[in-house]
Amino acid sequence: MTAATHSTLFPQVPETPDAVLDGLDPEQREVALALHGPVCVLAGAGTGKTRAITHRIAYGVRAGILQPATVLAVTFTNRAAGEMRGRLRQLGASGVQARTFHSAALRQLQYFWPKAVGGELPRLLERKVQLVAEAAARCEIRLDRNELRDVTSEIEWAKVTQTVPADYPAAVAKIQRDVPRDPAVLSQIYAMYEQLKRDRSVIDFEDVLLLTVGILQDRHDIADHVRGQYQHFVVDEYQDVSPLQQRLLDLWVGDRDNLCVVGDASQTIYSFTGATPDHLLNFRTRHPGATVVKLVRDYRSTPQVVHLANGLLSQARGRAADHRLELVSQRDRGPEPVYAEYADEPTEAEGTARRVRDLIAAGVPAGEIAVLYRVNSQSEVYEQALADASVPYQLRGAERFFERAEVREAGTALRGAARAGGNDSLLDGAEGLPSQVRAVLSTKGWTGRPPAGSGAVRDRWESLAALVRLAEDFEAARPGATLSDLVRELDERAAAQHAPTVQGVTLASLHSAKGLEWDAVFLVGLTEGMMPIAYAKTDEQVEEERRLLYVGVTRARLHLSLSWALARSPGGRAGRRPTRFLNGLRPGSAPLGARGGAGGGGGIDRGSGTTAGAGRAPTVERKHRGPVRCRVCGRSLTDAGEVKLMRCEECPSDMDEALYGRLLDWRADRAAGLSQPDYCVFTEKTLMAIAEAAPSTEGELVVIPGVGNRKLIRFGTEVLAICAGETVAEEPREGIADT
Repeated sequence: MTAATHSTLFPQVPETPDAVLDGLDPEQREVALALHGPVCVLAGAGTGKTRAITHRIAYGVRAGILQPATVLAVTFTNRAAGEMRGRLRQLGASGVQARTFHSAALRQLQYFWPKAVGGELPRLLERKVQLVAEAAARCEIRLDRNELRDVTSEIEWAKVTQTVPADYPAAVAKIQRDVPRDPAVLSQIYAMYEQLKRDRSVIDFEDVLLLTVGILQDRHDIADHVRGQYQHFVVDEYQDVSPLQQRLLDLWVGDRDNLCVVGDASQTIYSFTGATPDHLLNFRTRHPGATVVKLVRDYRSTPQVVHLANGLLSQARGRAADHRLELVSQRDRGPEPVYAEYADEPTEAEGTARRVRDLIAAGVPAGEIAVLYRVNSQSEVYEQALADASVPYQLRGAERFFERAEVREAGTALRGAARAGGNDSLLDGAEGLPSQVRAVLSTKGWTGRPPAGSGAVRDRWESLAALVRLAEDFEAARPGATLSDLVRELDERAAAQHAPTVQGVTLASLHSAKGLEWDAVFLVGLTEGMMPIAYAKTDEQVEEERRLLYVGVTRARLHLSLSWALARSPGGRAGRRPTRFLNGLRPGSAPLGARGGAGGGGGIDRGSGTTAGAGRAPTVERKHRGPVRCRVCGRSLTDAGEVKLMRCEECPSDMDEALYGRLLDWRADRAAGLSQPDYCVFTEKTLMAIAEAAPSTEGELVVIPGVGNRKLIRFGTEVLAICAGETVAEEPREGIADT
């Protein structure tokens, strides 16, 4: 998925260099014209930084000031690099290298390795987790799945901060870094991991940067070759540069000053990976004569959203906060942000799904809505709630669009039809490009109506529907375009990873939402312990959590909702508090440090979980209980799947297998009757939990995570009958509407 925009998908290439500057505001224009010497662009969220720097490069190329092959633009994700290449192509500046740090370094390393070292470049290790697991085992250290992921991340941090294994314990102690294991143990695993890589002649992604740095430092002839190739550098998201990336950039640039950096210290949210805003904040010190341009005109968000974003940063502390930018919205007024409080997390998810469904009914496309949370483990309850509400969704971070099997198959089919031309009977009677595309894709599963529910079938349909919409936009922009023209466009987009927008509500972590935007954003789970996260101990760690929330707020163009739940599970103790970052900003709250009640106040939509609304079905009284603990070993549970089972994954199950089988059969019948995927009735984890608990009363059933009042009302009688060994009718019963 790419960030959605409201601009024309296929704009005409500007006819002249000056036409490239049309439509830029005064500050953006200043950026575009600053083609010499060091330039630092401080760009707030939604201020058009990508527009400014791509128009800068395009203007320089079109005016003959810059040669395309001598420009290297670097950023941090393949998506961002692909978007930059796409925009440059639309501006008539093809040939400019727009890459991530890693891909640019790997390209150079592959080219210069035979000359600098000899032989072939060692094999690149795509995933280091397995090798880290082996390193830990060699050290006789057992790591569970979560620890393995954390240790792998810790090794990556050490390498990008240029910390060798022997120095690792002292380095983490110096900055009070929160680590998953004893630093001495991590140092041992790190050292063994490096030894295993040497023994097997493999390198990882961090080695790509380290080895490129080493070659450029040691071989002046190779460094001169690179500097002769690239004369002009642009670095996007400069606040996210690590010490190792800065070292590589310095070697690329040498003693020249044709460097343009773009960033916003208030969006520094990746320090756990080694990123630091210091290079951005120190740029003027390192380059005293630099041109500094501030972009503060926010074209993305309404004044109401911008006001909240500015309010969040007004309470910030620290060096990054001293350089914050006060955004000024350029849009018309919109609705006020909505603050919603719920009794528990499932109720929060259900309330969010209802509001999402209402927005879609009001005309907001599903693809223009996002639900953002702090950690990925929060997604499951929202997946279930959206599925229950028959709302299509997609998980951010899934397979890239052009790499999906159905998209590759569709491309092959379209290519074949284009070659056959008028000889393909499939196109008989298909007038116009969109009709031809629909005819071809109908053989791959596309229909005029989407399938019911969500899941793999819906995901496949959404991918094909995105290609149909792309064909419609393409013909509107280029009347008379042929199927062959569209195939060429798809090939170019695939090469640039410039994907069309897939229609479906986006579920994503706040970190993965960086760089994207939507018409409507739901920020969920905003409680102390989750925002800021519990392990944020130091002042700087807490401030980074504030910046993360700021990033979330500034993803919204028009509609913004912020919500929290007072308890984790239904019936749990309502001991949670909304995040401190909203103190003094949400209605009825006191400023940080002031005394006052939390959560009250006019204008707050408390959601369906706090009071019984008019016309709602009565709820079952549930006993209050504390944190969810494993009923076998007593350990506190945090994983969503384990919470549903009410036991650790590795603890023995006392599930009634026969009951579980009957529940699965019942679920299949109910789902078929409702024309929905099976998991829309209950997930398998919930059915396992029911089969293990074998409830005999509504009170025992409702407290099982994944059930709740709503599903109790809808399915409770049948489930309890099955648990009692009774037979239920196969046809779905008439019951309370799914509201």
